[in-house]
Formats: sequence, structure tokens, C-alpha cells
Amino acid sequence: MPNRLANETSPYLLQHKDNPVDWYPWGEEAFERARAEDKPIFLSIGYSACHWCHVMERESFEDEETAALMNEHFINIKVDREERPDVDSVYMNAVQALTGRGGWPMSVWLLPDGRPFFGGTYFPDTPRHGLPSFRQVLLRVAAAYREQRDLLEKEADSLTRAISGRVLLESERNRTFSAETLKVAFQGIAARYDARHGGFGSAPKFPPAMTLEFLLRLHRRYGWPQALKMTTHTLDRMAWGGMYDQVGGGFHRYSVDALWLVPHFEKMLYDNALLIRAYLYGYQVTGEPRYRRVVEQTVEYIRREMTDPQGGFYSSQDADSEGEEGKYFVWTEEELRAALGSSVNVEAVLDYWGVKAGPNFEGRSILWVPEEPEKVAARNGLSVEALRDEVEKARQTLSQRREERIRPGCDDKILTAWNGLMINSLAQAGRALGREEYVRMATRAADFILRELQQDGRLLRSCKDGRARFNAYLEDYAFLTEGLIELYQTTFDLRWFKEALALTGRMVDLFWDDEAGFYDTSHDHEELVTRPQELADNATPSGTSSAVAVLLRMAILAGREDWRERAERILSRLNSAIQGYPSAFAYLASQFDFALSGPHEIALVGDPESEEMRGLLEVLRRPYRPNQVVALRRPGEEEATRWIPLLAGREQVDGRATAYVCRNFACRLPVTTPEALKAELAEENLPAS
Repeated sequence: MPNRLANETSPYLLQHKDNPVDWYPWGEEAFERARAEDKPIFLSIGYSACHWCHVMERESFEDEETAALMNEHFINIKVDREERPDVDSVYMNAVQALTGRGGWPMSVWLLPDGRPFFGGTYFPDTPRHGLPSFRQVLLRVAAAYREQRDLLEKEADSLTRAISGRVLLESERNRTFSAETLKVAFQGIAARYDARHGGFGSAPKFPPAMTLEFLLRLHRRYGWPQALKMTTHTLDRMAWGGMYDQVGGGFHRYSVDALWLVPHFEKMLYDNALLIRAYLYGYQVTGEPRYRRVVEQTVEYIRREMTDPQGGFYSSQDADSEGEEGKYFVWTEEELRAALGSSVNVEAVLDYWGVKAGPNFEGRSILWVPEEPEKVAARNGLSVEALRDEVEKARQTLSQRREERIRPGCDDKILTAWNGLMINSLAQAGRALGREEYVRMATRAADFILRELQQDGRLLRSCKDGRARFNAYLEDYAFLTEGLIELYQTTFDLRWFKEALALTGRMVDLFWDDEAGFYDTSHDHEELVTRPQELADNATPSGTSSAVAVLLRMAILAGREDWRERAERILSRLNSAIQGYPSAFAYLASQFDFALSGPHEIALVGDPESEEMRGLLEVLRRPYRPNQVVALRRPGEEEATRWIPLLAGREQVDGRATAYVCRNFACRLPVTTPEALKAELAEENLPAS
């Protein structure tokens, strides 16, 4: 008989509904029973696309004997970390404090009041890899709870205090910040650069999208060739690696090795959103068509496999299909030759994808590009262009053939925050590449989120099968608002600005604390053992980093000096953190650069569809210009002036499309030609310090 998880919407929780474990979802019912029966709580946290979560389920949670132990000694709670990042954050900090590392599945034992006292990640069904079996751990914890309760109470008190720290802004209020922070941060990033394979640090390697954005900002500011080289080398190696789906487009979660060859095969919406931006910016800076192709292939993957019929974007795809990790994505040489036949230059294509060197993953081949295309083309007597054409034909053929396989499972819940990231990326890619269909994708998703995940002016976190649930977190408000700002700057539809303005105000009201800055949960959120406040950027920007981005831009558009002051207080407070741990604060460092640059404030007046205005917009959109904010008023559109002070008093010059450029509290004379606008935005106008 199904357990209580059968009533949930999360695909991850529903995967466990038939376990013999007496699972509870997170909630008061479980804690009431724990208190009534004086039992400790076993909290298991994971997510749908997590390979080792599936392994632990098969080994332990589906095992009758193990489940009997769990049910006898514990109240068992299962949490989807993507639905409840607050719960995940609190107890991940506890596990990291206990073990020095973290990850999923996360296994934590709590007192009936929710205080943690013991934890870890994956535990096998039999002792191996230096780990005790899960059943051994269950019995030891149960015995300790019966026989050493006082000791566990002390451990829980100590651990809860350790994870309950918060940032204090008041003591840092008068600190100034300068470009020296950017230079020190660059040195820290450069010290970890892998000059051979790209990326930073050693295996496993995660895609450093936010670090690459920061490096491109530094290249733009200072012209440093090393910043650009590190970026392009990493972009190339990731796109040539097995972490990138050479057939279907889109990126897997991370590479288990230093070569970017063997991925952990799940695909996450947030990774692909952030990497679309990284490759878009790389294309804007270098003009290299290969980066544009990655953007377009990744967007096509999102459209094809990760988009709900109503417009929202799904959360992830599993690593496993048919019970095997990566089975959907790997090939034998015989399969490839049979699929491609004589339709392409098979020898050149197999050489390009490294297949001729032999299997590289459990007897099969992950397709990747181990050598520069120029070398492969020369070896096969082809031009690079001809090789690329052959590869593209092969890619399309294999994509069709792969559709005959059983796809990995899809976690089709729709999360506000991650949709905000994708809306942001699609809006930017649409305007930079002139792809209206990308803008339509972003618009449909924004419509869906604001319609289905907003109630009484408040956002909700997650939607599945028409059921929207859970209070939204700081990252939901911040990521979505960033996306709406970019959608406004792409379409100049005043609706998106109004929505962004309202959400910014709510974000400050719900999450801001004058002493501590932004918390991740709202002031009226369920009380946990500590109120989470994640400041570092991890797989996604932190809610705080994104909120700073929102405040800096909306301060300009809405004329809210108090919002800019809040953002700069956070930047000042975290100045030393950016310098000391730049890879962990890369998105925040980019906002530091934005604030320090004295961003261009650009007011446009005219019809955005006119030939003249399109010429001005081309200047603003095609190059990489990260430190600008753009607003537009159509002729006669007085409402825009009322909502956006930047547009006040702006009129067309001689009836022509006109641009007004302001910077550092000073405005220049209006211009009406692309050449004049380029001159106003010249790179040398950037501060050198």
C-alpha cells in the first residue's frame, strides 16, 4: 500500500510512495508523532535526477528488513531539496559541519524538536568504501538515542549554534570598496585555473558559468588577455567534452574527471540557463560562431525536452534510463556505423568524436571532441567547414535514432526560481542574436509563472500538475525579477517592468533585515531550527547575489536610491569574502563590477520597430555590454514616463529615434545615429581603476 508520499506533487517524493518505509513529507504531523512517541527523526533529502539517491532507494528504502528498522526506531521524513531549499540549506550546513563535506542523498538524524545531532550522505547496504552499512548506522543511532540522550542533546545544541550564524551589516556600514577587490579576486581565480584542460581546480569539475561571466567583465574593464584566454579555453573544453550532449545539445550536471569527458548524466535547468549566458557572452565578445551554436543547440534542447505545453520549464532530467546511468547517451562504434551508414563521412565523424580511440565508458563511447577540429579536418583531408557540415549531418541523424531509445525520466515540476534564470537567459539571447522565438519562449514562461505561481501578490515556489505549493524563497523573487528586467529591456513592454517593480518591493519587505541583509526565507515563513542565509554562489547564484543585481538595476530604472544603498551595503560587507573566495562569490563579484563601473543609463525615445530605432538597438544589443540599463518610451506613451523616472523629460530630436546616455549622475547630449551612440558608449569611457 502506498505511504503518505502518494499525496505529494514532487516527482522525487512520488518515486518513494511505494517504499515499505513509513515516510512522511516535511510537516508538523511528523514532528507531532516524534514528540508523542519520543522517537528521533530520520530526514532523507534528495532530488529526482540524483543518481545516488536512486541507488540508496534501491539498496535500502525498498528493502523490507531495512524499512522495518527505520519504522521501528525512527519517524522518517523525505524531502525534495528543490521544493524545500530552506530545509536543505539548514541541514546541509549541519552535515558539512559534522563531516566536512556534503551532497545528496543527505541523511540526517534529528531530535523530535528538529535539532540535528548526526548525519552524512549516502550509506551503502553493506559496509564498503570505508563506510558502515545503513542498517549499522540505524542501529547505532537508535541505541545512542536510548542510552546516551544527554550526549545527543549537547551535540544537537552545539551543532545548532554552529549553523545559526548570520551576517551583520551595521558594523560594516562605512566601509568603502574599490576596484582592488576585482584585481585580488582575479588573482585567486587565476591561481586555480587548469591551463591544460580548462576550468578551475581538479576533478570533479562543475561548469563555472558565473566565474566565466566575471572574467569576461574583467576583460572588458581592463583588456586583460589572460581573463579572455581562461574563458575561451574553458568554454571550448566544456563544449568539446562529454559533459556537453554532442547529439542533443544541453549540458549534463558536471564532469567526474578533469577532461570534461565523463559526465554525471543528469541535466538541470539551472545549469543550462547559466551556460546559455556564458556562451552568449563568449560569442558577443569574440564573434566565434561555435559559441553561438552551443547557445542555439542548448535552447533547442530546452524547447524540445524541457518545456511544458503551457510555457513553463521543467526542472531536470535523470542520469539513468532503464536502470543504467547514461544508457540513453552512449554508443558503441557498431551502433554509430549502422546509424550513420553512407549518409556522412563516417570515418571523419568517428575520428572527430573520439570513437576510433576505443570505448571510454563501460564498454561504450561518450561522444566528445578530444582534439581541435582543425587537426581532425587536416588528418581526414577536409576543410574545417566541410568537417563541421559532416558532423552536423551526423548529429541530426543520431538525434533521430536516439529518439527510438527510452528517454531518462523527467522531473516536470516547475520551479519559480529556475524558470526565472531561463527567462533571463532567453531574453538576453533573443535580443543579442535576433531570435524572436527565444523571446516568445521567455514571454510564455513569464506569463505562466505570474499566472500560476502568484497568489494574492505572493509568489509560490513550485507547480506540478496544476498544483502550486510552498512559500517562495528569496531566490524565487530575485531570479524571477532579474528575468523580468531582462524581458523588459528586450521587449520594452511596460508590463514586465511593472511586475519587476512590484516583486522588488515585496522582496525587500519580505526578506530584508536592517542588521543582517537578506534572509532566504520570508519573515512570516515556517520557523526552522535556524533561519537560513546562504551568501555564497553555488550551482546557482545565491539569493543575496541575485537580489543585489535586482536592487542595483531597479534603483536606476525606478529611481530608488534606498535600493542602491541596500545593495552597496551588502557588497561592502562581503568585500573581503569576494577577495578571499572569488569562485564562491563570482556572481556577487559581477554585481560589484556593475556597481563600480558607474553603469550607463540609457533612455530611448521612438518606435522600437522603426528602422532608425533598430539601428540604435543594434549598438546596444550585439556587443557585450553588461554595465548598462536601458528603458524606452514610444511616442505618446506617457505612462512609461510615470513609471520609469529615467524616461522623464526625454523627447525625440527632430522626430527621429533618439538615445540619451547618462553616467555617474551626468547626462550627455541626445544622439540620433548609431555612430554617435557608439561614441557615447566607447570602451575607453570605462574607468581604468
